[in-house]
Amino acid sequence: MTTLHFLDPQTGLLDRLADLMIRRRVCVTRGDIELANGAAALIGLVTAESDVRSLVQAARAAKMRNLVAISLGAESLRVETEHGGSLLRLHLPASEQDIAARHAEPLLTYVAEMIAHPIRPMVACDPATGGLIDLANRVAQTDVTVLINGPTGSGKEVLARAIHDASPRAGKPFVALNCAAIPDNMLEAMLFGHVKGSFTGAVAAGQGLIRAADGGTLLLDEITEMPLALQAKLLRVLQERKVTPLGSSGEIAVDLRILSTTNRGMRTEVAAGRFREDLYYRLNVFPLQTLALQDRPEDIAPLAIAFLRRHWQLGAVPLPTPTAMDMLRFHTWPGNVRELENVMQRALVLCDGRRITTDDIMLDSAEMPAPKADPAPTRLARRLAAAV
Repeated sequence: MTTLHFLDPQTGLLDRLADLMIRRRVCVTRGDIELANGAAALIGLVTAESDVRSLVQAARAAKMRNLVAISLGAESLRVETEHGGSLLRLHLPASEQDIAARHAEPLLTYVAEMIAHPIRPMVACDPATGGLIDLANRVAQTDVTVLINGPTGSGKEVLARAIHDASPRAGKPFVALNCAAIPDNMLEAMLFGHVKGSFTGAVAAGQGLIRAADGGTLLLDEITEMPLALQAKLLRVLQERKVTPLGSSGEIAVDLRILSTTNRGMRTEVAAGRFREDLYYRLNVFPLQTLALQDRPEDIAPLAIAFLRRHWQLGAVPLPTPTAMDMLRFHTWPGNVRELENVMQRALVLCDGRRITTDDIMLDSAEMPAPKADPAPTRLARRLAAAV
């Protein structure tokens, strides 16, 4: 696990942040600087500039390059960086007494995302997602071939990237190919490479994605879309770890790990004759299953905050009100994580730039329980309440 060290163990704020980090599978240590033990970053609560200087000195003494200084009581949310980006300063519009209140949840989730993202990009809060990350981390330490199955938009490629980043191959290429996005007549040349003149328009040789991933990881996204003829060639690559470019008779050795994803039932595809049974067993050495978003509801809030942070470029991120967050939780999310990202982008267009209310949440379906109204019920909230 990647580790963060919390310098002050006595505050409710850091208690709640530590819990969010642990849910995200970031290891947390707490106490004096001597207990940091090579942590990725030092985090402290500050009330004055002298506290910031003390935090910087403690980080230097422990040879830690990254630190986070959190202060409470600001008029508005402010994010600043100092010392060439190694010091992140978070000024929060909340008091210590506010931290336990329900209205502080979006703010705390945002702070957790700011701190955790550089060292653990995969967002998690739900126990089911945490368990999947634990399993993926174990798989990452070996070179076993992995097949990731799950609904469209449930984060299969994100999980594949996390496996690569946690593996001994992390410093090598990660190459992804969406088998459904490439025409069949181009897929072979893109995957296996080609020699000059092997087909019309081949004015130069191409190494192909398999060789481009040499030493690293090759992700075959939506593997069930691969034509049967290419499946036979891919089987040979898995067996021999050698590739034959299109138009060539010679084999080239490759050293790579292969991950694949699908949103279909593989056994059904094999039974229907659309996928080779021998290739299925070669790919399905270690299966992983991603879940639909509605089956991991505690991930909704941190994912929503992560998307707001990704798509807002105008300063402090406008955060959802508790009622707006409830509205997101009540939705069934048939489009999974991709639908949630779309909804948050719409909210950024509609909001006033300071906060996101239920008026700013445009869902693809209004078939959900009605959230509790904001203190001043909005027209959209009343319309949603009448629809259920």
